[in-house]
Formats: sequence, C-alpha cells, structure tokens
Amino acid sequence: MVDMRRLHKNTGDLPKYSDLGDNDVSRDQHTRFGVNPLKLMGGFVVCLMGLSVLFSISVILKDFKSNSTWGVADARVLDVTPPRDLGQEDDSLGAFVNHQKKLQSSSVEHEDKLLNGLLSGQFDEDSCLSRHQVASYRKESPYKPSSYLISRLRRYEALHKRCGPNTESYKRHVANLKAGEKPEEASDCNYLVWVSFSGLGNRILTLGSAFLYALLTDRILLVDRGVDLDDLFCEPFPEASWLLPLDFPIIDQFKSLNQKSPECFGNMLKTSNGSSSSPYVYLHLVHDYDDHDKLFFCDQDQSFLQNVPWVIMKSDNYFIPSLFLMPSFEQELHNLFPEKETVFHFIGRYLFFPTNPIWGLITRYYNSYLAQADERIGIQVRVFDTRPGPFQYVLDQILACSLDNNVLPNINPNESFITSPRNRKSKAVLLTSLSSGYFEKIRDMYWEHPTVTGEVIEVFQPSHEGYQQTEKKMHHRKAWAEMYLLSLTDKLITSSWSTFGYVAQSLGGLNPWILYKPENETAPNPACTRAMSIEPCFHAPPFFDCKKRTGMDTGIVVPHVRHCEDMSWGLKLVNPTVDSVA
Repeated sequence: MVDMRRLHKNTGDLPKYSDLGDNDVSRDQHTRFGVNPLKLMGGFVVCLMGLSVLFSISVILKDFKSNSTWGVADARVLDVTPPRDLGQEDDSLGAFVNHQKKLQSSSVEHEDKLLNGLLSGQFDEDSCLSRHQVASYRKESPYKPSSYLISRLRRYEALHKRCGPNTESYKRHVANLKAGEKPEEASDCNYLVWVSFSGLGNRILTLGSAFLYALLTDRILLVDRGVDLDDLFCEPFPEASWLLPLDFPIIDQFKSLNQKSPECFGNMLKTSNGSSSSPYVYLHLVHDYDDHDKLFFCDQDQSFLQNVPWVIMKSDNYFIPSLFLMPSFEQELHNLFPEKETVFHFIGRYLFFPTNPIWGLITRYYNSYLAQADERIGIQVRVFDTRPGPFQYVLDQILACSLDNNVLPNINPNESFITSPRNRKSKAVLLTSLSSGYFEKIRDMYWEHPTVTGEVIEVFQPSHEGYQQTEKKMHHRKAWAEMYLLSLTDKLITSSWSTFGYVAQSLGGLNPWILYKPENETAPNPACTRAMSIEPCFHAPPFFDCKKRTGMDTGIVVPHVRHCEDMSWGLKLVNPTVDSVA
C-alpha cells in the first residue's frame, strides 16, 4: 500500500484503480490474486489502440477497392481532405465522408462505357483506355442514339471487317487499281479513301463527314494517316483497321491531287457522258472548290459515283449539313438522327478516342486541376489577328461574355478577402489559347480580388504554343488533348469560325456561348451569343438549286438546316423547333 501511495503522488503516472471508480476492496482482491491493476489497464489500452488501427486499415482498404474500377482515377483515393478553417466545428468523420462522395461524383459520372449501345463491346480494353474510361470523366449525355443508328453501325463494322485492309476483296480491288482497271463484276466492297489534309480541327470534322457519307453509300472508309493520325486516334472499328496501308498504289499522288486533276469529279462531269471508266475518282471538297465540284451535293450527279470502286476525298469542310438537303439521303438520315443536332455528337463519340499517350495527358491534367471543382468552365480563344498578342479588346470581350452571361462571377475590388468562407463553391476555368496572355490576366484578376459571390475561381492553361504548328506531332497531341479537356467541362465559351471549338462542343454535347468575330480591334457588343445547337458549322456550303440548276439560299430550304451564328453564309444543323438564336 505504501508503494501505491508513492506512485499516486507522481502526477505523470497512471491513476490508481480507485481513481477510475474502483474501491479499495476490489483493488485488494485483484492484488491478492496476483493481478497487477496497472498492467491490466495498460494492456487494455494497447488492445483498444490495436483494434482501432486494424479497423482504420480495413476501412481504407475497402475504400481503395471500391474506387479502383478506373485505373487512371485511382490516385484520387489518395487525396486528403482540404484543410478546414480555424474554428470550424463540423464533425471530422462526416467531413471525410462528404469529401469522398464529392471525389466519387466528380470522377465517376456514369457507368455506361458503351454509351447506350453506340460503341461495340468487342475491343481489348488495354489497347484504348479512353474508350473504356471516358465515362468516368464525362457526364452522361442527355442525347440517346437511335436504335437504327446502332444497328447501322454494327452492320458497317461487319462490312468493314469483310472488306477492309488485308482481306481478299481489298487485295483484288488494289490489284485492279494497279492495273488501271475497274472490276469486271459488281462488288459490295467499294471504298472511300479520306486524305489527311489541313489543321487538326478541320481533319476531325471532315473525317466525321466522310464516315457519314461512307455509311450512307455503303462504302468502306479508309484513312490516310498523314503525319500522325495513327498517333492521335484509336482504331474505331473492331477486328479491322481503318488505316490505309502504306503500300496503297496511288498514295504518293495524294498531295498532287487537286480540282484540275483529270480524275477530279468536277472535271469528269464536264467531259463525260454520265459514267466513268476510271478505277477511281477524286472528290475535291476543299473551300476553293468550283461549281462543278459542288455538284457532288446533287442527287442526279451522285449516280456518277455509284459504280466507282475507289473514291478519293480531300476536304477541309464539315459538309454534313448539305447532305441533309439531298432528297435521296433524307429518309435514311432521319432514321439515323431523329434529333438533327446530334449528328457529330454521336459520330465524334463513336470514331474519335485519344490514344493511350494522349489519354494520359488528358487524365493527368484533369485529375490535377479540374476534378475537385464544383463546376468546370471552358474558354477557347482563337484570335485571327496575326500580330503578337495578347490584345486588350479580346480580353475585354472574353470577360464581357463571361460576366454578362453569369458564366463567371464579378470581382469585388473593395474587399481583400472572402467574408464568409463556409460553403463556398469553386470553379475551375480551363482556358486554351496559343498565347498565355489571356490566361495570365484572368488568373491575376481572380487572384488579386475576391468574387462578389464568394466563389473561388481557379484558372488553368495546359499549353501556349505561340503559333499553329501543323506538322509537329507533339503540337497535335496537345491540341487534341485540349479539345478533349474542353469537351469535359460543364459550360463552354468558344471563338467564331474555330473548328477547334466546334469539336469540343459537339463531343461534350455543349451549347456554347460563341464570341463574335471582332472588327476594327474593338470588342463587339454584345460580346457573344448562345449557339442554336451543338453542331459544327459548314463554312463553305454550295448555294445551288440542283433541280433548277440556279443559285439559291440553301439556309432556308428545310427547318433543320440554318445559317450559322458566327458565319452568316455557313450552314449548321439544328432541331426544327428552334425558331431563333437563343
């Protein structure tokens, strides 16, 4: 008893059992049977600590397992909760759970990897990670592909597998092409060869246009890889390549083909009697095409191409709107796309998936800078002024469009900090431009001043290449990654006439605010307008009445083909219920 009292006098030592509510009798009983109460208490505490550690580990492992479905997104599980403000009294466990829910909702938007049946399930996942993982980064589309479109895509895939490169049919047709002869017998294997031409945005839009034309005419689409097409996009068709073999007989002639070539469709119409004995015909659908080339969009002249085994196409236009003006395609297009503004939305989501290296660029950037935000804003800036920027009038226009349409909040120049830190929302702004100047100005504006709404604005720019470098592989990789990142945002502002912006809005299913093209170095007022639809604009459509063989305004023929917001002579697809620009 003396020893125990001596211990009790040391305030740093463990308390006696009597201090914990036990009486002296029970203490004497434990001592009498050789059980040391201090050791017993210490062992009990150690056991509790061990159980706590084991429980924590099991919770972490369980959480890790449940979040490891998407390999690229696994690193998010290791993110820690943001630091709480001093004096915040919320429950720490509740805060952790809410943060994990936020991470999950931002990273796993929907589980439909086949996009409502749009995509085939016959692909190896590792060969193209983006095809199987993009659903975890993008909100589910409000648009659904028609059952007819799905069935036609499966039918096309079977045809491509039967007629594509290295098949017996392909080899026979190539042999005839080398000999300069047409096949003696009709075949269900006819080909459309798309020639790589122009900038990346144009290439994506024209390749989508070529695919739809191939679908409508039962041709096999083969693509000239050009400098880097095979580096940018995964193979879109299962068990068969869409890449034109490098030993294709006339591949070296592609660069020299133009509207003056004897094989050119327009020239052949001038000199032929309505049929062709050539094994191939060249379609010149570039912006400088003439009236005879534009007869491609007339039904009666399409018959010229029906029995031609090889059609070689070069274009820098999204020419799909004019296909919707052709009576022979009208019913088929209606069945494929009941919602007219979804054409490139579905074609783009079907055809264009970033290769694994580019998907790595996209996911690393998204996870690092965009995933945690409550809202993601995309701003795509294309300036046609050839002088070095940035330009104040362009910055003024971007801010006017963003602030006037409540895309971004205004700043409070009279305050130096946010007065109420609780429940504030965050917006991540992804700005793409060849110049870094606009990013720096907007970033500094929100860094130096709080917002009137209390929202936290973070501004990011993945790259600033300075100028367009059409022959540089890494430049195209970054451009494709940025288009795709813009398509993952919640709201989007784009620049007039820019195919870069068209691709992003259509892939994302986003109705953007379009910045009007500035004139006289002055920001337009209003700065921008809301797009009528998510579709791209056809910049150089024909204005021609095929029946009367006279000029006409093709933007008023049918209710679903209208003039573009950003280019008054261009054409774009809209849903027929749209009566005016939103």
